[in-house]
Amino acid sequence: MDIISPNLEQELLLSEYVTKKCQTSKSYSQNLYAAMCNNLFYKNNEEWSCSWRYAGGIVADIRNIEEDYLDFYCSGIGSNHEDYVGESFVTDEIREDLLKLGWTITEYTLSEQVDAI
Repeated sequence: MDIISPNLEQELLLSEYVTKKCQTSKSYSQNLYAAMCNNLFYKNNEEWSCSWRYAGGIVADIRNIEEDYLDFYCSGIGSNHEDYVGESFVTDEIREDLLKLGWTITEYTLSEQVDAI
């Protein structure tokens, strides 16, 4: 019997409420992208993470409106959009929505960031 590890990407793509929020709000989408950057996600003692580029691609796929990862990649750096947040920042709304899916979030520690290089 194969045990399938939790996969945040798949769960986000299958979540009706996350999809609806992403498709109706670019700010929510950017906030979700930012949360996926430089953070670790846990479910059932399994860890999941992704690169900034991959996070942008996930959000573009969820929105499904002819965008790609570049529409989100580095969107939190120096943005003048008042609802956008910096990469790695997790808004309360995003944290709550991920918790509804059973995921918790922690920031990468400095040693984990160095090990990833």
